[in-house]
Amino acid sequence: MIAHIEGVVSEKFESSIIVDVHGVGYEIAITALDYDATSVGETKKFYTFHSVSENYENLYGFSTLAAKKLFQLLISVNGVGPKAALAILSLAPVEEVRNAIANADTTFVTHAAGVGKKSAERVIVDLRDKVGIPSHYGATDIISRSDAPAESDEALDALIALGFPLKEASIALSKVDKNLSVEERIKLALKK
Repeated sequence: MIAHIEGVVSEKFESSIIVDVHGVGYEIAITALDYDATSVGETKKFYTFHSVSENYENLYGFSTLAAKKLFQLLISVNGVGPKAALAILSLAPVEEVRNAIANADTTFVTHAAGVGKKSAERVIVDLRDKVGIPSHYGATDIISRSDAPAESDEALDALIALGFPLKEASIALSKVDKNLSVEERIKLALKK
């Protein structure tokens, strides 16, 4: 399995990029947010999900480990394939998407291209208990791509890299002050 790819972005297409790793180009389908944050010629690292089926083989890439884990949860839902999962993750930063699912915000999820009301409800029912507690309550706004924060939650990514499931990592971090350094947040979350 290909866990991540780091290299120079050599080409951008409508919904994918090619990352050159020492002369080998990997085509990676990415979210609209990652697409907008990526420029040709820059060195980037993407956490990847390698999908193999009878008729095709694809790589899906994410700038954060949390986004990859949420993608894996989304495609575990009956009727939600990789394209629909990417569309859902393209709505807003991963924490906002996770929060919308935790808050059972089906309206938010239905804004994704190719995701209808029944699929959105299935996502909410299947994943609400798996994504952790909401970081804030109420309807989640869809953030325009240009307004989306460029930084991800490094503490959340670190806890996931240590083997914590997304739900437990988000619960542990919810009890820690967000204004502390990444290292302090991780230490305090591990103590909880």
